[in-house]
Amino acid sequence: MIEKTTRMNFLFDFYQALLTDKQRSYMQLYYLDDLSLGEIAEEYDISRQAVYDNIRRTEAMLEEYEEKLNLFSKFEKRQETIEQLLLLAKEQSSEEQLIELINQLKEWD
Repeated sequence: MIEKTTRMNFLFDFYQALLTDKQRSYMQLYYLDDLSLGEIAEEYDISRQAVYDNIRRTEAMLEEYEEKLNLFSKFEKRQETIEQLLLLAKEQSSEEQLIELINQLKEWD
């Protein structure tokens, strides 16, 4: 559950500009502010089921955006490569290894 929440938070960060105001609001309240479906429904004076349906559709949209644009995937790869660079720099590794990792970062942009 935590892993899904973390993924949705990242996808929301990357793609929130592509969502409607209502979708953005529900996702922010549910994932970032940790409100329950009932609390959101009460705030908007709608059914809990309507909130649930909207959040599930929005999650599916975020996954579709990621499938097409890969912004989160590229971010994760960059983070991994940066960690490797930092580790190699601490170990005073060969210049060739560092250059190879830097070139990988360039490819992903």
